[in-house]
Amino acid sequence: MSVQTQQSSIDRHYSSQISPPLYNKGEIDLRELLTGLWYSKWLIIATTLSFTIAAAIFAINSQEWWSSKAKVGPAQAYDMAAYRQQVKQFQPVFNIYQDDGTVLVSEELDNLIDSEVLFKRFIDAFNSNNNKRNFLESSKEFQQFKKNLNTELDEDELTKARHALYSQWFGNITIKAENPDSELTPYNIGFQSTSSESSYLLLVNYIKTIKTKTHQDALNNLEAIVSAKKNELTQQKRILEVQAKNRLTIEADRAKYALSIAKAAGVTSPIQTNDSRELFGIDMGSKAIAAKVEALNSIENLSIIEPRLQQIDAKLQMLKTLSVERSIDFQTFRLLEDVEQPITRDKPKRTLITVIGTLIGGMLGVVIALICFVFRREQD
Repeated sequence: MSVQTQQSSIDRHYSSQISPPLYNKGEIDLRELLTGLWYSKWLIIATTLSFTIAAAIFAINSQEWWSSKAKVGPAQAYDMAAYRQQVKQFQPVFNIYQDDGTVLVSEELDNLIDSEVLFKRFIDAFNSNNNKRNFLESSKEFQQFKKNLNTELDEDELTKARHALYSQWFGNITIKAENPDSELTPYNIGFQSTSSESSYLLLVNYIKTIKTKTHQDALNNLEAIVSAKKNELTQQKRILEVQAKNRLTIEADRAKYALSIAKAAGVTSPIQTNDSRELFGIDMGSKAIAAKVEALNSIENLSIIEPRLQQIDAKLQMLKTLSVERSIDFQTFRLLEDVEQPITRDKPKRTLITVIGTLIGGMLGVVIALICFVFRREQD
């Protein structure tokens, strides 16, 4: 009996040493927190659904954008055969023909048929804002966006809005090198528009527009160089003709003076003199000198005096018979991948927008539920 009493006193002693668990007023038990969230489950569900529906409506009503793409590269030799033939027909006009029969081939026309140069011009033309602007002016889709601008804006704001619209659509026409470090790298081109069909048609038509422009530019460059060469030859001819006429006049005057001297000296037949460098030579005799004077006065073909005129005349005559045929078909680029109508849109990403809206709504609902839980706990 005494043992039981002693054990009971020991238990009371140790139990008095163990204090019950203490909970501060600011601490929240996990079970209590989960219970509070469960209590506000309809609030969380309602918030999540609201944001999901709003995100879905936003995604559905957002403007769709589709991109058609293609890949281009430098033209091959057969792509430029017709243009090369047009250029090379003028090659003899630019060559230099020497007196010994050798021909110095000019490289002045080589730049015109360089495939890399022509492809670079296509890239520059494709990326030109002026070309983009001119093309967009004929686009129904762009004109519709332009009409939708708020006409109630003042002039400055309307101008800024138009600049912003043009800038946006300029960015919709893209061209990017696959490997910028390589000179012969292919380029990916694209056109973004409001529908799959329109993006396809716009890219196809824009490629045709740039093709036509580079086609005309190449022919214009050829005509410009040929025209410049023709003017150069014409000027050379004028200079050589003046020089030949002056030389002919001088020779005729010398012959006349020599004739007078020969008559005065009574030299009618050829004689031998010791000084061949005499200014007015009379060694031919007056009869021969008179014939020389008559011959010099009768010369009309100045090529006799200046042989270089014959070559220039031949080149100018050749230019009269040659012309640039503007109806020829050739390519300054090559389509490595044809334009294809897109099957997926660029934006909006409706599924992604809806998922993000759902996540935001769920997180916001949880935050609101936690705030309500804290306030209720403070009140309790």
